[in-house]
Amino acid sequence: MSPTDAPAPQQLRLLAVHAHPDDESSKGAATMASYVAAGVEVMVATCTGGERGDVLNPAAAQDPAAGRDLAGLRRREMAAAVQALGVSHRWLGFMDSGLPEGDPLPDLPAGCFAVQPLERAAAPLVRLIREFRPQVILSYDENGGYPHPDHIMAHRVTVEAFGAAGDAARYPGTGEPWNVAKLYYDRAFNPDRFRALHFALEEAGLQSPYAERLAQWLEGDAEGHKPAAPTHATTTQIECGDFFAHREQALLAHRTQVDPEGFFFAVSADFQRRVWPWEDYSLIHSRVQTTLPETDFFAGIRDGSAAASA
Repeated sequence: MSPTDAPAPQQLRLLAVHAHPDDESSKGAATMASYVAAGVEVMVATCTGGERGDVLNPAAAQDPAAGRDLAGLRRREMAAAVQALGVSHRWLGFMDSGLPEGDPLPDLPAGCFAVQPLERAAAPLVRLIREFRPQVILSYDENGGYPHPDHIMAHRVTVEAFGAAGDAARYPGTGEPWNVAKLYYDRAFNPDRFRALHFALEEAGLQSPYAERLAQWLEGDAEGHKPAAPTHATTTQIECGDFFAHREQALLAHRTQVDPEGFFFAVSADFQRRVWPWEDYSLIHSRVQTTLPETDFFAGIRDGSAAASA
């Protein structure tokens, strides 16, 4: 067989499912940019418009648009972040649930994302999976990364869609079935990463912004019990330090949500690259054979062994 007769390598596709605009920039952004640069098609699906979010950057609070049309402003911010990362993007069309506060907690708003019946909430994602046909999906763990109702619902919807998209009997009318090969949970707030950065900063004689966070993780309760270990261990580290600048650009695009003087920028990208040049993930389900630990989401897929349509 001549080189011109050889079968073309399959197109690799990654789908990241997030709750709100800005979540894609704080969780896995450098990974996505690195895969885009390597020729992988990467899509972000955003479940809600972030309509009930707060303005978290004091400088942005002075923008009249933040008070007049926060939803519209966040859509423009999302467009800028998408451009910074080089990914494609879809809105799934649900309404932000907001983060309830108070004791007792108030009911969530009627019609918001987190109160939708699961099959109704998952249907747009099943449709997108069957259209985009990703081999890999990335989202949150059972706690949502942190316990915001939309993050937890994004987790539930992702697991439901991963299981259902390849079954022709489920979600009729949403396209031809497609089996996703692998499902990962993001570990953006992996304690091991913060420990490594903290001790490297101290060794360099620099002040660590992570001391308080590490103390909270390490302190026990009144009886001396330490916090439980993470539910899902890191199985996969994607080396993407060369794309930390893309992550910073995407974060800065979300001006209403990200303070350029805040937590995400407390340690320079160059320092982070030297100490921890990876982003961390847990492989949860795989329909292909792979060996752990991994350094590539598409391990077991690049050789063409991944499942396709059911």
